[in-house]
Amino acid sequence: MNQTPREILDTLLAHLGFVTEIEESERDGHLILQIRTVDSRPLIGPRGETLESLQFLVNRILVSQDHAAPRVIVDVEFHRAMREDAFLARIRHLADAVRENGKAVETEPLNSYERRLVHDAYREDQQLETVSQQIEAKLKRIIIRKRG
Repeated sequence: MNQTPREILDTLLAHLGFVTEIEESERDGHLILQIRTVDSRPLIGPRGETLESLQFLVNRILVSQDHAAPRVIVDVEFHRAMREDAFLARIRHLADAVRENGKAVETEPLNSYERRLVHDAYREDQQLETVSQQIEAKLKRIIIRKRG
């Protein structure tokens, strides 16, 4: 019997000893599992690494159950949402600089999730394009440049 994304996350957290509530919502076609807990720091971890790992595990389990399973986003007390907003504001600032002076810019090293956010944000942009470095590394830089 296949478990729902919420059941998978709830089971993982219970085995790890966390007392939580999980709320489901949807954004941009993705299911978001929002974890509420008394102390969110252990679930977020340094630089959000624990949260990233939880999300990775939930998605790996889902794919093992169904290869066509949609990707799920895991967040803790809206940490990821707030971080994404601040991150995308920094990226918009870089993109505005490219629009103004025409010079390509390179981001700081980004994880795969952050790279996806950048690429999605500028996919339909008529003036700018984003290109990831073609290297074998977990963290990669993205170049934001004018099209053509």
